[in-house]
Amino acid sequence: MREILLVGLLSACVTVPAAELRLPRHQPVPGGVAIVQIPSPDAMPTNVRFQGSRVLVRENADGWAAVIGIPLSISPGRKLLDYENDSGERHSIPFVVEAKEYETQRLVIANERQVNPNEEDLRRISQDSKRIGAALSTWTAAADVDLEFSAPVEAPQSSPFGLRRFFNDQPRKPHSGLDLAAPAGTPIEAPAAGTVVEAGDFFFNGNTVFIDHGQGLVTMYCHMSEIDVQPGNEVERGAVIGKVGATGRVTGAHLHWSVSLNQAMVDPALFLAEPASP
Repeated sequence: MREILLVGLLSACVTVPAAELRLPRHQPVPGGVAIVQIPSPDAMPTNVRFQGSRVLVRENADGWAAVIGIPLSISPGRKLLDYENDSGERHSIPFVVEAKEYETQRLVIANERQVNPNEEDLRRISQDSKRIGAALSTWTAAADVDLEFSAPVEAPQSSPFGLRRFFNDQPRKPHSGLDLAAPAGTPIEAPAAGTVVEAGDFFFNGNTVFIDHGQGLVTMYCHMSEIDVQPGNEVERGAVIGKVGATGRVTGAHLHWSVSLNQAMVDPALFLAEPASP
């Protein structure tokens, strides 16, 4: 595999101003998004991948840019983006993932089974995981993916993305979404056009909807009181997909909103024109 050598500072050479792509904002940290320019000014590069997963590619003034979701679990340091040029030659572009520390959150869950599930619950959780994994791994070819989202509800944040979480003093996975403290019954709107690829009731997530926006960009909406769409429905920006609720593992009514990019959960706030309300 041939590696392209870039001159000067790595991050300065391969990144593209976020304004040229209309968002998401470039934030190359665990749980963030890296925007990397691909030196292929004419033909669109193909088979663009990061850590084995296909990556969203957008055309810009300088040619083509990869919009890479960075997993929360990744270690900081030098990484490689792989792609093929129009001659089928395989290349790699290096970029740097910077370190970021997230705060800790401790929550008390009244339903002990939502913290320590029994055997029957674990069987259901296993089936849920397969459905969730299939939805988040959806890849649909799309010429122009809308990367600028509107908020699904207008509400303040109750829990930001990336928190290191403890439920009843037991460590759990980091918070992989953005919690918006909207009252129960508040309509939830699609932040951009897409296709519903999964919807239903899940053990931890409660009533949940998944929307495919194209090229590995999938959004997830959890804890809903009701679902107003079904798999296969095409939705436009602003279409109501359901209502805020308190189903699944919650301490109260809110919307948990997640964004998955190349199968990595990333901070939804990076896709908003303005940061969500504090």
